[in-house]
Amino acid sequence: MESYGAVTGAAVPLGTQEWPARTVPVSGAELLVRDVPNADKTLPPALFVHGLGGSSLNWTTLGHLLNDTVRGIAPDLPGFGRTPPLAGMGGIHEHAELLSELMTKEFDEPVHLFGNSMGGAAAVALAARRPDDVASLTLVSPALPHRRVSASAVWFTAVSTPRLGKAVLERTRRIPFERRFKASLSVIFGEPRLLPPEVLEAYEAELRARDTQTWGPEATLEGARSILYSQFAPPRRSLWAAAAKVRCPVLLVYGGRDRLVDARIRTKAQQAFRDARLLYLPKSGHVAQMEHPQEVERAFRQLIG
Repeated sequence: MESYGAVTGAAVPLGTQEWPARTVPVSGAELLVRDVPNADKTLPPALFVHGLGGSSLNWTTLGHLLNDTVRGIAPDLPGFGRTPPLAGMGGIHEHAELLSELMTKEFDEPVHLFGNSMGGAAAVALAARRPDDVASLTLVSPALPHRRVSASAVWFTAVSTPRLGKAVLERTRRIPFERRFKASLSVIFGEPRLLPPEVLEAYEAELRARDTQTWGPEATLEGARSILYSQFAPPRRSLWAAAAKVRCPVLLVYGGRDRLVDARIRTKAQQAFRDARLLYLPKSGHVAQMEHPQEVERAFRQLIG
């Protein structure tokens, strides 16, 4: 396993304290995996799963806040962060299978599972497959099937269309970085102007790093197609059917200013799981664990306490 350095220290804000990282071979992929720092090895395990276009760094602050409660890991899924792509492993169910192997390799007891966006969809599929191995499930704006017409639905349709998708992404990459950065902030966060400076800087650095990765567009295309196709899965194979199979306590987190996942789906989502609690944050966007980490931390502690 290859190890990477980390930026840490009491004087460094939590949002920029990178977790120690290593590479773990799983199913033919060399996953970059980060470990929650300063967590006791006797604590119960946790697995943090990022969404489409994200990375393990999306969980930095929340993991630090919970390091007295869980010993967690966060992988960069194939094609994102520092993990190179792996052919045929870019969809929701492929991610669930890969995460299942990682879970088996890393832990020998039930896991507290966290997922955001597409990572939330993969977490639902994983929890349904292995109900005895998931102690709790925390979903932040999970990409569950929702056919309401929206700007994001139109974007996913366009990106998922052969030829058109590549053209859309290539055209987007030609837009000056500062314009793309500003647009990304408005799409991902509910109140970007209120974000701590260090969170903004870390997010900008991550986007700049993505620009240097040749595999990014293809990974985005494959993930977008998977999200779109999940909308039309037969009822028995849908993510809603998977949700009904989840046995553990579930925390659902939705943001009222989420432009990618319509928060109005929260009532249906809460009813779909056997034992679900809801945290609704009216001013949060798509990544509440980054924008309102203390609220998510508090809700998780209540869920397991």
